[in-house]
Amino acid sequence: MSTLVAKQKHILFFDPTRCTGCRSCEVACSFKHYSVCDYAKSHIRHFFDLSTGNFEAAYCQHCEDPLCEAACPAEAIRKDSTTGIVKINPLKCIGCQACNFACPLSVPWFDSERRVSAKCDLCDGDPECVKFCSTRALRYTGRDEARRLMMDVYNRPVEER
Repeated sequence: MSTLVAKQKHILFFDPTRCTGCRSCEVACSFKHYSVCDYAKSHIRHFFDLSTGNFEAAYCQHCEDPLCEAACPAEAIRKDSTTGIVKINPLKCIGCQACNFACPLSVPWFDSERRVSAKCDLCDGDPECVKFCSTRALRYTGRDEARRLMMDVYNRPVEER
């Protein structure tokens, strides 16, 4: 299998049973994209789920058929046919926020300073968030492996997580 084929199937996987809530991944993301340490500028967001007692993360899944891309009237969102990474071109974005509302996870967010929507671009295949996750709660793995891991984590009863 070529490196190119393997890369186009990779996405982020988050394991809530490993996350400590340190938010280092958020700092790494904001610094990589904005050169500031600011949770509000991170493309990955964490929240505490009271029902499970775990942290959860909201981030772009780089969908196979992205609804954000379909909703964009300016054609500013494209899924790269080589890598599978879904990106927003800030030079084309008109700031209408249609993608923010079309995404089932509400992942794209509106950057009011730049007046465009923003989201994870997987750091062009080398995600900073993964490098700074000391517990390996975040991993960059193949889509099939991520699905298998999600089934392992989320199909267990809450008491076992």
